[in-house]
Amino acid sequence: MRISREAVFWLGGGVILFLLLWLLSGMLLPFVAGMALAYLLDPVADRLERLGLSRTLATTVILAAFFGALLLAVLLLYPVLARQIAGLVRRLPELIDQARDRLMPLIDSLLARAPEGSVAKVQEAATGHAEKAVELAVGFLGGLITSGAAIVDALSLIVITPVVAFYLIRDWDRLVQLVDDWLPRRHYDVLRQQIREIDRVLAGFVRGQLTVCAILGTFYALGLSLIGLEFGLVIGLLSGALSFIPFIGTMIGFVATAVIAVIQFWSEPWWIAAALAIFGIGQFLEGNVISPKLVGDKVGLHPVWLMFALLAFGSLFGFVGVFLAVPAAAVIGVLVRFGLGRYRLSPLYLGDEP
Repeated sequence: MRISREAVFWLGGGVILFLLLWLLSGMLLPFVAGMALAYLLDPVADRLERLGLSRTLATTVILAAFFGALLLAVLLLYPVLARQIAGLVRRLPELIDQARDRLMPLIDSLLARAPEGSVAKVQEAATGHAEKAVELAVGFLGGLITSGAAIVDALSLIVITPVVAFYLIRDWDRLVQLVDDWLPRRHYDVLRQQIREIDRVLAGFVRGQLTVCAILGTFYALGLSLIGLEFGLVIGLLSGALSFIPFIGTMIGFVATAVIAVIQFWSEPWWIAAALAIFGIGQFLEGNVISPKLVGDKVGLHPVWLMFALLAFGSLFGFVGVFLAVPAAAVIGVLVRFGLGRYRLSPLYLGDEP
């Protein structure tokens, strides 16, 4: 009976937590971002505290340095990024026309070999889907313009996140001790072991992967800018940031680079090869040098499982779900491995053998 009550208690708690996240997902973004920032910067606060600084002073120094560096990076990069983004938006119709001029002869040659009647069906279906996509896009953009939700979210992220991060970093050890006191004594050792494993996975993956994203973004941005690719800085930084999602970020950056390079360097194919080679070199370095050194292969987060978690939590909780996806994936992964280990020691797996 006791085990049944415990199972019902934890299952009910999990359901309540899920419902609360779902209901409050619209206002959780600055709090989740503050918690993530506190988790990342807490080890730095511990080091400064060991050097003799008070916890409050250490927290103030860390956050001032972090947001100061972030503000400096924004001030330095904003003029170039704003100019490239504005240029990309302004030249988008021209780029589309150029891509059509380059690709239409190839498409026409392929359509000429298609069976009769199939071309008309494809064109009709494409027209219908295009009209629907345009209608949805117009409605979405109109909603963003007419409502101030996006502006409110941005302001809350800028204002509330530093405050949440400050109090969480300052009180981190006290909060950890409080949660530790709440753990049921009967399963204390097992729960502590699983919490340590979750912390190891999160620390190894998140902190390491963020460093990988920064290195790749810098490498792509510098490399594409040096060969003179238009909008190379924007594409490189975006590709590095999206590298947090395995394969997806690289694929988006590679396709964008290939399209811009083909349009810009149509008569100079060696520059097209150079642009694509930058991504090839970046992927080689990431897979063989950077990720093995910074992330390692023992974090237990398979790329497919991580992509599934990001898409699933993103669809359930929106942008907040993207922040929650990696911690949730780590927690579920650790619990599943623990459950499988217990299952392999149970009579369900061993049968009647002791």
